[in-house]
Amino acid sequence: MHIPETTPVLVVGGGPVGLALSLLLSGYGVEHLLVEARPGTSLHPKARGVSARSMEVLRRLGLEEEVRRAGLPSSHVYFYRGRDLVDPDFVRTGLAPAAGEGAERTPSPGLLCPQDVLETILARRARQLAPGSVRFATRLVSFTQDGDGVDALLEDRDSGERRTVRAQWLVGCDGASSPVRAGAGIAMEGLTGLGHFLSVRFEAPLGPVVADRASASYFLTAPGRGGFLAVDNDRQWIYQHPYDPAEDDVAELRGDHERLARLVRDAAGLADLPVTVRDTTTWRCDARTATAYRRSRVLLAGDAAHVMPPTGGHGMNTGIGDADNLAWKLAAVLDGTAGRALLDTYQDERRPVALAVTELSLANSRARTSYRIDDELLLTAAYRSTAVVEGEARPPVDPERTRPDGGPGARLPHRPLPDGRSTLDLVGPGFTLLTPHPDGARRRQAAAATAVGLPVTVRTAPLDHTVLVRPDGHIAWQQPIQAPKGSADDTHLLTVLRAILSAPRA
Repeated sequence: MHIPETTPVLVVGGGPVGLALSLLLSGYGVEHLLVEARPGTSLHPKARGVSARSMEVLRRLGLEEEVRRAGLPSSHVYFYRGRDLVDPDFVRTGLAPAAGEGAERTPSPGLLCPQDVLETILARRARQLAPGSVRFATRLVSFTQDGDGVDALLEDRDSGERRTVRAQWLVGCDGASSPVRAGAGIAMEGLTGLGHFLSVRFEAPLGPVVADRASASYFLTAPGRGGFLAVDNDRQWIYQHPYDPAEDDVAELRGDHERLARLVRDAAGLADLPVTVRDTTTWRCDARTATAYRRSRVLLAGDAAHVMPPTGGHGMNTGIGDADNLAWKLAAVLDGTAGRALLDTYQDERRPVALAVTELSLANSRARTSYRIDDELLLTAAYRSTAVVEGEARPPVDPERTRPDGGPGARLPHRPLPDGRSTLDLVGPGFTLLTPHPDGARRRQAAAATAVGLPVTVRTAPLDHTVLVRPDGHIAWQQPIQAPKGSADDTHLLTVLRAILSAPRA
């Protein structure tokens, strides 16, 4: 009798989202298996913009500095518009914040880091933290689920060997065409076919050509066609060539490297440019969101749950946010501190974010005007679900602001600490009670929760309220510094935690 391999969590998809989920699960001590059909990490830098919120997640994972060293300097984050790369009448807009600017919002500003480079960094660390549990060249063939788990049939792409894995939870991080989503019977809704593009990765000595106009993206205006994306703004580049699938034989074009090189030269405006084509891929511009993020034991994250125009660089970052939200909830359900209903809050919290980001990306694609990584949008995303308790205090509403700033559901505000760290560095891996005055009552409340298996760490922080912070850095509950009458009871925090975690009373 064949006994299947077992794992608490099976992650399907080894792109940035799946790898981030693997790293986060390892941080919470959750055993898991990640499988990816490709033989290795991406050869194509599909995404490049890493938002400040994603950098904060990487900071928590201990990878911020390595990613920052691998990225482009902020002085390159401009958007170029011209007929070609040598147009003397070009326009360049959208300078990123200078060093130190915006430091009041985050300790980890966003940057540009090509996806192929980012995946390599994430995969290396994921393998270190979970040896033998990150498997490339392994394809999900099919799966079935019941009320207790999922049986997944996997195939080794090299040997053809198949085996069954039994998982308590299956997470599809397997991209826009997600077999996991299809197998779970989850539909997508929204717009499709907004554009079709052939993406050509090539090498060419363009660094000196763009030295006075270095940018992140180079949009070609009429009579130009398509655009260029900088990988290193020197020799490594991407050319995005729009095509019509009803008229263009893109398969034939992909195989004709000399023709592709001519397209690059024509678009660049440099007839004698030496071009070496390294890789090609095609993609379709859609704006769609899954109707559900969970079906029984199956969950979706990243492009499996939402696809959006790349204008603004939001897709990968939204997916990393999904992983950050989901990982701690899976960990809490698996270790018994939370009820399964906690996983319902994943959709409640993340789907509205995806819809808002997709709408903004779609507006960017239609406007064809200046846009950038919208750090503010993701930094100020505020959750509303049963995993957030409104508490006894809400921050005052600023009529000049249209986005929330602090309070239950919001990301913990960044405040610099005397030792050079941020308040964000005080969070996790469990729940953290941050208070400017950790008096005896706060410590007794935390001790009462910890005593029944819901550990809470009390830390001092320069905040205007006492806040209970979830492992993903979002505020779960908030109190005034002077707690209201009755809320100083030793079991009050325990009651709040049980509500957040959908946990039954003992």
